Amino acid sequence: MAHSHACTDPQHHVHDGDAFVREVERACEQRGLRLTPIRANALRLIADAGRPIKAYDLLDQMKATHDAAAPPTVYRALDFLLEHGFIHKLASINAFVGCHHPGSAAHAVPFLICDGCQSATELEDAAIVDSLDASARAVGFMPQAQTLEVHGLCADCARQAASAG
Repeated sequence: MAHSHACTDPQHHVHDGDAFVREVERACEQRGLRLTPIRANALRLIADAGRPIKAYDLLDQMKATHDAAAPPTVYRALDFLLEHGFIHKLASINAFVGCHHPGSAAHAVPFLICDGCQSATELEDAAIVDSLDASARAVGFMPQAQTLEVHGLCADCARQAASAG
């Protein structure tokens, strides 16, 4: 599902950790969902990471404030956040990032993942999503979810690589 508005400018997204958590809190309230303290803590840590974070790194950070934090605790929090579209899972690097539009419905998003600095940019582009969906349907495939991950170098890492080479 594509967003109702075109959003290909990464600066348009919710990046501030406080604003991100507030947006998710509002969405939970509107949808009748319960954002428990552990879920909120996981969300805050993901927002503050500023780049994709792996579940066990999240667990290590959560143990600082929740003595009882264990892998199932973290995975249940991640499952809730994923199910409701507040975060995305990047399968190719087995890590999680906050959704830049956490108040909207779940949507398909291409990600640009930098192999240099491990940043991930949520590049919302309805044309890419629609094209992939149409191509899948043309061969009789019924898509249910879509995450496109493109690996390479971000502009900063590409500049550094060019100047080093």
